[in-house]
Order: sequence, then structure tokens, then C-alpha cells
Amino acid sequence: MPTYGQSHFIGRALDSLLAQSLGAWEAIVIDDGSPDDTRGAVDAFLPDPRVRYQRLPHNTGLGNALNCALDLARAPLVACLPSDDLFYRDHLASLRAALQDAPHAVLAFSGMRHHYNRETEGQLAGVALQLVQCMFRRSGLRWTARDEIESDDLDRLFWGRLRARGAFTGTGLVSCEWTSHPAQRHKLMQEPVGGINPFRQHYGVSAALRFHTTVGNAIDEVAQYRDLRERAPTPPAADGLDILLAGELAYNAERVLALEERGHTLHGLWMRAPYWYNTVGPLPFGHVRELPFAQWREAVRALRPDIIHAQLNWQAVPFCHELMLATPGLPFVWHFKEGPFICLEKGSWPQLVELFEYADGCIFSSPELRDWFDTVLPGLSSSKPCHVLDGDLPRAGWFGDARAPLLSAGGDGDIHTVVPGRPIGLHPHTVGELAAQGIHVHFYGDFTHGQWRQWIGDALRLAPHHLHLHANVEQARWVEEFSRYDAGWLHAFASTNQGELRRANWDDLNYPARMATLAAAGLPMIQRRNEGAIVAAQALSHRLGTGLFYEAIADLGPLLRDRPAMDALRERVWAQRAQFTFDAHVPELVAFFRRVIAQAGQGGGQAGRPPPGS
Repeated sequence: MPTYGQSHFIGRALDSLLAQSLGAWEAIVIDDGSPDDTRGAVDAFLPDPRVRYQRLPHNTGLGNALNCALDLARAPLVACLPSDDLFYRDHLASLRAALQDAPHAVLAFSGMRHHYNRETEGQLAGVALQLVQCMFRRSGLRWTARDEIESDDLDRLFWGRLRARGAFTGTGLVSCEWTSHPAQRHKLMQEPVGGINPFRQHYGVSAALRFHTTVGNAIDEVAQYRDLRERAPTPPAADGLDILLAGELAYNAERVLALEERGHTLHGLWMRAPYWYNTVGPLPFGHVRELPFAQWREAVRALRPDIIHAQLNWQAVPFCHELMLATPGLPFVWHFKEGPFICLEKGSWPQLVELFEYADGCIFSSPELRDWFDTVLPGLSSSKPCHVLDGDLPRAGWFGDARAPLLSAGGDGDIHTVVPGRPIGLHPHTVGELAAQGIHVHFYGDFTHGQWRQWIGDALRLAPHHLHLHANVEQARWVEEFSRYDAGWLHAFASTNQGELRRANWDDLNYPARMATLAAAGLPMIQRRNEGAIVAAQALSHRLGTGLFYEAIADLGPLLRDRPAMDALRERVWAQRAQFTFDAHVPELVAFFRRVIAQAGQGGGQAGRPPPGS
């Protein structure tokens, strides 16, 4: 029984074991560094000599916990009882009988009840055999441990290697229960609700991970962050700041090291229950000291940072609001990347408004978003220090200099464009119209493909030779991979705000995260021309000279085939690449922090914060 943080389940599981019709068993409970009172929950069962308990000093992962149990096991047959699941009375007896009846089989599996009241007589479609279903013959074979890979794919972790040694046989009997609840390991791992960040936070994993689930992109933090983790910490500068990063860091979280590399000391305090793209600690690239969440108020009071930099997306609003109210006397900056309209829908609008109203300084992701919030809190941007900085720009270290040859230089006259992420605004019929002009669309992202299956199917029917699917690309390969394309797509939409700020929606106010990806590779950014409308990405592209604008899809062919104009545009984008890195904006950001600190020290803004719970 591998277990972590499931003390409220464990009594039910062990009671189902005690009720087995087959009584010749030993139970080995491996407590994988649980933060709760798992030992107390097991204590009542330890008088039974068949039950053994061992606690590991910290969480090491499912594979290692199972391997520890296998090393202690004495019986020739091994069954698994995750602490949130349960056996029915004849489960062990029926599995043992199946193995006795099939001497060449290496594993027997049962049917199971799942998702409250559904049943399957064998393996559930779409998922691997579950631990609770299985009994296998003990051997020297061991589970894949965390230092090799973390995955929800049990075939990859063990069953696949075991199957190579012999047959699997089923009982056809529903004799156990696979319990469905939000903290199941596979749910914590699978995007979009789970993912590497929810997984890391739940299990307290401070090490860099190799992580690949059955529905998401392969992530190799070990390789990606090796140089960052292994370098020596930067000595604090004489005038360096103690900065508490709070909330979550979204994409490109390692950007914050640009602050540490300039002699500022970084600390982290993170929201709970992040989505997959909400980067929270422990941070895999190091050099950020984590504050304990369980006693965060005491930890913040003891630290007394020079400034709190609270950020970034709508999910962090409730916690950042709570942090702001709990830290009077500490300079507090609220940095908002996205989500005012989602905050309205989710009910966190009052907290969002108070974050802007009572923070000592505010950072907006675009000038247009700043101006929009001035319609919510009139005079906001003139009442306190305010700054504009896109929230999740990447670090400059990912922007290599070696560009690849263009695919379109191959001689067939076709044009190749790229979508790194969701093809927002590119309808299947649009892909067909592009194909008719000899324009290819290359769509990147394993996980995103799963979310857009219907779109992919429809587009392929209309343009079978002009839509191409590619795996996700890590930052270090952005230039190498994407510089092959003639141009890249920003979100394609027709603005309806007619130049009136109050009519702007999120498409109008947002800087899509892919802007930096395209800029890294020097790609012109394809956008619908929205003249007369307030569109943040359009305004930025006009200012920097990075956009390729069209009125209708039929216009794109001639524009993309104008080689001299496209070459000049690519060079303009390449020359502006630094503006799309976090590093380039750090001096202005630190100057802004110092301005907030100075004004807060003079009493500005502090007296206006409402008390906690108001």
C-alpha cells in the first residue's frame, strides 16, 4: 500500500483487507512522506502482525514507494491496495485462483467499480490497468522511479515490462473499487486541471522532473534547467532587494532569475490548487527560497521583504487579495496578466478591484489594459505608481542566434506559417482557403492537439496536405524550430469595440503569450487588420514594426510571397527580439519597485487598506 496524504481514506482500505476471505496475506504500508497523520490512521491496525508500516522521510514518488514495498515483501504473489481504494471480500482469493489456473501468466486482474457506480469486468477503456485490480508474481522487476520519469501511464512504469515476461489473465469479476476523487494521482498529473504544477505542489517536489502524462506534453526539466540549477547563487548586491514573489508565475517562470542575477534575493509564496499553466513552487530551477504555506503569515512577518510582487492570472486573485490584507506596512505590488472578464464570471471581481485599489503599486500587461482599468477605478493610474510589463515574458537566455533555412526556400513556391499553441480564430474553412493559395499551417502542441481534435479533423478534410501537426517545442529550441517558417499567427479576430475602450474584450486587451515565441525566431506576426479599433497586440506590432496585417484571407498569399518585403519585415522583428524578453525590462521594473517602496515609506497607500475579513 503506497500512500501519501490520505489518512482519511486509509482506514476504509485496510478494513477491506481485514475482511478478505483469503487471510494468508501480509500488508506493507509505505508512507511516502505524508504531511498528515497517516501513522495515526494506521496505528489501529498494527496490532495485527500481518500489517507492517514504514515511513519515508520525504515524498519520493509512486515508483520508489512500490519498490520499497517489493524489497520488503516475502510472499510470492503481490497485490496492490492504494490507500484510497478498497477490495471486496473475495478479491485476493479470486486473483490467486486465476494465477493458479494459468501457471504461465505473470499477472491476474479483476474487474472493478469506478466513478461511484459504474463497473467494468476488466480493464477500463482508455486507461491502463489500475493497481487495485492487479496481482502479479514477485520477481526482480522493479517500477520506474521518479528520477527516470513521472507518468500516470502504469504500462510505462511497470506493466509493459512485466507483460514482456508472460501473459495477463482476467477474472471477469468485479471485486474491487477504484475510487474517484479530485486528489487522485492521475488527475493531479493530467492537463488541463492537473499537470506538472499541481503535481509538484501536492507532493512537494523540489527536484526538476522528467514528466510525461498520457494527455500532455513531454517535459524534461532536468535537461532544461540543469545549468540554472547548478550555477552558484549570485551574491546579494549592496543595494539588492528582498523580493517576495507571490501567487503564481504562469509561463516562462525562470524569467525571475534575471532579478536574482542582478543581486536581488527572491522568495516564493504560492497560491493553492494551481492549473497546469500556473507555475508554483517549489521552483525546479532553484535560487528562490520557498516560504512554508502552512505558516505563511508568520513566515512573511519574519522575512519582512522589501516588496511583495503579487501576480499573475485570475486564479491567483483570492490568495493575493488575502496576502495584501494580511501584510499592512509591507509595500505591495499587484501585477495582473489576464482575466478581468473571467473574474467577473467566477465571482472574484470584488477582490480584483480591491487589489488594484489598495495595492501600493500596480503593473498592467499592456497600456490598453491599464486604460481599461481606469474606467473601472477612475484615476487609478494617476493615483499611485503604475507600470506596464507583459506578465510572462521569457528569459533572454532562450533566444539563440542560429536561424534555420526557410522551408519555403525549397523551390515549390509554397508558403509555411506556424501556430505555436491554439489556432484561435483560424477556422477549418480558413485553413482550406489558405491551402488554395499554397499556404501551409504548422500546428504545434501535443496537449493542444487533444483539445482541438474536431478542429483538426475538419481542417484535414479541407486541406489534407497543408495542415501539419508537430510536438511541443521547449524554449531552448524556439529559434531553431520556428525560424524555418515565413510567418506566425497571432490570434485572428475581428474587433468590435469601434475604438470605445468600454467595449473592449480580452482579445482586444491581451498580448498573446506566443508573441515572444514568434519574436524569438524573428517571425512576422500575422494579424487581422483592425483599424479604428483598440487592439493591444495591433498597437504593439505597429509600434515595433513586427506585424503582417491582412483585411481578408485572400490578401495573405500576395503579402507572404513578396520576398523583399517579407525579408525586411523578418529583419525588423529580429532586431526587436530583446523587447520580448523579461531581462530587457528588469532595470525599469526594479526602478519601479524602488519608487513604490519610497512612496510606501512616506505613508502613501498603506492607510487605505481595508482590514482582513472586511
